[in-house]
Amino acid sequence: MTGNRANALGIYVSIPFCRSKCTYCNFASGVYPAADHVPYVERLIEDLSGAKAWAKRVRVELPRRVDTVYLGGGTPSLLEPNLLARLFVAMRAEFDLDADTEITMECAPGQLADATLEAIVAAGVNRVSLGVQSFVDSEARASGRLHDRATVGADLRRLRAAGIANLNVDLIAGLAGQTLSSCDDSFQVLLDSDVPHASVYMLEVDEDSRLGLEVLKGGVRYRADLVPGDDTIARMYERAIERLAAAGLNQYEISNFARPGFASRHNLRYWQRRPYLGVGLDASSMLRAASLHEVDRPASGSGPHDVLRATTADDLKEFLAGPTAPETTWLPPERQHEEAWFLGLRMNEGVDIDALKHEFGPEMVAPAMETVERLVGDGLLVADGARVRLTARGRLLSNEVFQEFLEPAAATTAFDG
Repeated sequence: MTGNRANALGIYVSIPFCRSKCTYCNFASGVYPAADHVPYVERLIEDLSGAKAWAKRVRVELPRRVDTVYLGGGTPSLLEPNLLARLFVAMRAEFDLDADTEITMECAPGQLADATLEAIVAAGVNRVSLGVQSFVDSEARASGRLHDRATVGADLRRLRAAGIANLNVDLIAGLAGQTLSSCDDSFQVLLDSDVPHASVYMLEVDEDSRLGLEVLKGGVRYRADLVPGDDTIARMYERAIERLAAAGLNQYEISNFARPGFASRHNLRYWQRRPYLGVGLDASSMLRAASLHEVDRPASGSGPHDVLRATTADDLKEFLAGPTAPETTWLPPERQHEEAWFLGLRMNEGVDIDALKHEFGPEMVAPAMETVERLVGDGLLVADGARVRLTARGRLLSNEVFQEFLEPAAATTAFDG
């Protein structure tokens, strides 16, 4: 999977700063002092300028051409305009951004100053993702969001007036206190906003968020006792698919919906296993070997480790202390094959069986096809000979489906794009 897939790079920039920590958040972000902003951007610039040398040391291709950039977090719009400008100048000094590069920035409603909006337009940002989560003010407030419905509407108008029409709105199904009716209200406001892209996530309950931990403990903090049950959350998700499709926002990935031509090009590269470089706190990279014969072969297996995954530090103090080499892992073909299944199945178009056989060989794919046959019988997958896709039920149970394609040793370290 070299060639065209390796001729352009995506860049992910992690900006971990927030004004408040949302109860459901399980990312490496937080309420850090504003004094950290300047040294953090300086570290980002240092990593961007050193990326080529690092890639040479670890023997991976680092295309100079870039066709997607994504600033996530956190709330990147909290950075001062001059810091954002410096960051983009540094990026363009090291990489060649296509004229039509998709440049996305995440923003929290009500936290995009006029000067910042001017700065990001000048820097070339042409896509903005707003972390709304709920258009019901009481639900947003209870989850730690600082905006209300009117603020979101005002920001959408400002962004469009500034020339940014490629807009995404994030919603969550399963927030504390949410009902089928209130979730439907959010969907209606979303549709009335006429954004061309929406992301609808089912609430993740795990130990990495305050709300998730409280739910697991059976507690009541953060209104954990008011989190809807699994069946209700599943119905909310099904309603999202129904209502958004009826309005022309078609599902193209488990959590993502878009009008034609507005699918997130950057996120697609994760699921299509195309190369990307991650810089900043807790950022991941996926890059391919510069030359297969230079890469160490595994002790056992059918071929070389030709895909590198790298992850940066997830502690802000450690990150600010100075350049540290990312943790790296070379993936053998067996692990790449597993990723091809669980990342490919995230997309509605599913997995191309012939492409998989061409990349990994029929022998490696054969056991997975036995798994496919079993899951088809369970009503979780559908196979038409050329492609394998999740069914509607399979999307609701996608984590369980993906687990079926993982070896036990890999199941605890699976990458989720």
